[in-house]
Amino acid sequence: MKEFQIHDLDSAPEKSKPLLQKSIQGFGLIPGLHGVMAESPSALAAYQDLHQHFLDSSFDADEMTVVWQTINVEHNCHYCVPAHSAIAKSMKVDDAINNALVDKTPLPSEKLEVLRDTTLAIVRERGVVPDRVLERFYAAGYTQQNLLDIILGLAQKVMSNYTNHFAKTPVDARLAKFVR
Repeated sequence: MKEFQIHDLDSAPEKSKPLLQKSIQGFGLIPGLHGVMAESPSALAAYQDLHQHFLDSSFDADEMTVVWQTINVEHNCHYCVPAHSAIAKSMKVDDAINNALVDKTPLPSEKLEVLRDTTLAIVRERGVVPDRVLERFYAAGYTQQNLLDIILGLAQKVMSNYTNHFAKTPVDARLAKFVR
């Protein structure tokens, strides 16, 4: 099978070069995922846009981590689980939250547990979620905006998780300490 190239500024298609420069500005380097996605400037641009939109969503850092890591773990993404462990650390998310997500153990609050359960239901049921799940979600204090923002996070994670599965993206050296 043909291997995916991990592009840098020299090898990337011309339209991907400014996008990779944006990655360098944001992360100090080109993450392997971005190097792979650079093969399709449209995919990389969409991924970067979705990432920014999710950062600007209705969720706080803990909740973003719950959505991202729930999806990463469910999709068994060898690259995104450690990447989002590092991101959680940089966002000052309590290690107990990230560890519970990665280890599939109870979260430290019922509200975050409801967010994980709802996210899992959306992923597993492909958006056809039973009313009781949504009732519990709303009863926990979440809103319709929050529900739509889970879908936004899922769109982003489908792009990255699936890309990493196909490309077998090597985990970046800086993420190695977060691999389990």
